[in-house]
Amino acid sequence: MDSGRRRLLLQALGAVGAIRFPVRAWAERRRVLGEASDLRQAPSGGERDGDLSRWLLSMRVGAAAAHGSLLAFWLAGKDQPAKLDIITLDEARKSGTLVIAERAQATVPELIVDNRGKVPVLLLAGEILVGGKQNRVLIEDLLLPPLSGVRPLGVYCVEQGRWNEGSLEFLSKGSFAQPQLRSKLLEGAGQRQVWDSVAQASRQYLAAPSPTQSYQAIYDDPRIRARADEVERAATLRPPASVHGAAVFVGGTFSGLDLFDSPGLFAREWPKLLRAHALETYLTNAPAGSESAHRTHVHELLTQAAGASGAHHGNAGIGRLFEFPLRTARGSALLFEGRPIHAAIL
Repeated sequence: MDSGRRRLLLQALGAVGAIRFPVRAWAERRRVLGEASDLRQAPSGGERDGDLSRWLLSMRVGAAAAHGSLLAFWLAGKDQPAKLDIITLDEARKSGTLVIAERAQATVPELIVDNRGKVPVLLLAGEILVGGKQNRVLIEDLLLPPLSGVRPLGVYCVEQGRWNEGSLEFLSKGSFAQPQLRSKLLEGAGQRQVWDSVAQASRQYLAAPSPTQSYQAIYDDPRIRARADEVERAATLRPPASVHGAAVFVGGTFSGLDLFDSPGLFAREWPKLLRAHALETYLTNAPAGSESAHRTHVHELLTQAAGASGAHHGNAGIGRLFEFPLRTARGSALLFEGRPIHAAIL
């Protein structure tokens, strides 16, 4: 398709999105769990999710894998036949079945997305979208059904200094928000706090700031890219075939935990998650810390999460999100028909 016809198609998609889905103030809305300062207490009327609890309690903390200051524990559960064949954002973009674009009347906190394929697509909170009028980051997990039609996509800006058309569509370069920024998304921080996190990361990682204050510029920096490539290539950090996820520590500090419905889905999402953890290793030479103490920490996190009270809410995809506070962390899980698709603790 030539560029002129593609531009007209994207404009039409934006117009359809504007008609079918009125703008919602994604960046300003209060999250189900309340403000960040309230997250250490269970929300009023909160409840446990039994399906998530059983799944988390079935997980075994397996072997540890280390590379420099990074230590990962593989997490495995009882294998069950997957209910859905799911592809990732990157896979859907590569196949050409997923379109992400600005609305006809572009707004910072909302894009439009259309899955034209015959397989559900999983978009993860923290995935970086490059292009449009400014780069964005996905706010929360979204499971798009096959042939979804045009739907709204909640985002934050991670490129404060630009508001003009870049590429016609948003691209994915396999970049993922580092744990500190992911935590801000999970706690329901506002756009200003996200910009502050991006600015702080830029000061830490870049010798010279990006002209447009782009978070993607960190991943594009040759020194950072070399470190991320080194960590990603480490043989010790290639997950065994049977694991559903990993809990990661960097420099002795908990960095994050991700679990997926199937080992295959985890294996395909792991490289971009690992690269985000690799960013943290660039700033520390501290040792990975006590394997025994960290293993106990992972057990405690899974136990806390299994017993946590939280709240459910829907979004533009299928399934429901369950968000819950822990004593020293926050968690979120996307469930479809009673089965967890993805869970994260940060």
